[in-house]
Amino acid sequence: MGFILWLVVGGVIGWLASMIMRTDAQQGVFLNIVVGIVGAFIGGLIVAGGSINNAPLTVTSFLVSLLGAVVLLGIVNLVRRGSLR
Repeated sequence: MGFILWLVVGGVIGWLASMIMRTDAQQGVFLNIVVGIVGAFIGGLIVAGGSINNAPLTVTSFLVSLLGAVVLLGIVNLVRRGSLR
């Protein structure tokens, strides 16, 4: 059940991050899930020292994961286009 929850929450976080960074038209469902899960990991490393991935799903952990996903998309945009959107 935890794996399915990771996929669903990762998809929502990735979708929200792509809406914030205006890259939603370029991404599909699979890439939204990947961005959400990797963003949660990055957010956990930046904000909580890696402990966010062991924490239960709370508003704080959701926002930290969203922050990590936005940072990830910003880095991808910077590398791909040479500028942030």
